Amino acid sequence: MKFANVSGRATLVIDGKAVDIEQASDGRIGSDPMVYSDLELHSELAELAASVDPAAWPTLDPATLGAPVPRPPKGFGVALNYRSHAIESDKDIPTEPHFFGKTENCVCGPYDEIVVPAGRDMIDYEAEMVIVFGRTCSKATEADAWSYLAGVTCGQDISDRGEQFRPPVKQFTIAKTYDTFGPTGPYLVTSDELDNRDGVGVQGRVDGDVVQDGNTDDLIFSVPALVAWLSRFITFRPGDLVWTGTPGGVGEARTPQLFLRHGMILETEVEGIGTMRNPVVER
Repeated sequence: MKFANVSGRATLVIDGKAVDIEQASDGRIGSDPMVYSDLELHSELAELAASVDPAAWPTLDPATLGAPVPRPPKGFGVALNYRSHAIESDKDIPTEPHFFGKTENCVCGPYDEIVVPAGRDMIDYEAEMVIVFGRTCSKATEADAWSYLAGVTCGQDISDRGEQFRPPVKQFTIAKTYDTFGPTGPYLVTSDELDNRDGVGVQGRVDGDVVQDGNTDDLIFSVPALVAWLSRFITFRPGDLVWTGTPGGVGEARTPQLFLRHGMILETEVEGIGTMRNPVVER
């Protein structure tokens, strides 16, 4: 199934049509986009998707799309989780995952502006696949990890490198969670819709030029490994997000370096999900 936040309403996307979940279910399921993050509702949502006539619903207008999970209870990102990114960063391959927080305020939609604070001149991009938890998850195993996930979406882990590496202590969470520094979208897609959920293409483009082109089969710690590792000590709930890491090609590692500037367009494409297109503004 493919879900979307259309003008703040939970929506099933079928054949390019926007099926309003509350209206199609005669009110049995609410309109809040957070509802489709709950795996307890997925059987009913699948029945609904099978019963509706998409032709009776309006064509989806991309301009109406917001973040598919607009109010995640919590979020994490993973540092150096692609081999290509670890190599370009001149770092040893990690032996265990390294996480940082991404808080709700950073989340914005697939076509929203990314706001570069005035005077910050080292704002970087990181194209990612984001996983969405769908049920309470504690002490998962790698074997059952995918069963806890409502689906996946595209994401960007926008990062202020100047703040991230400012001495004396590195500030990953602060530098990566400014307002608008976590675009997600355009859809939440259940993993059964993916051709290969363990090998998903991830591409980032700046002003049309491909700057990142990777695949999740290059992850150092796979999605199941991340879920199992995190849930050892942290309980996850429906709507929690994890940005799973970024492939090589980030702006900081390029020669010359490439940072986001006013007027640029940042595109993020994840295979089987879709493409985000976020304009960059400085203010």
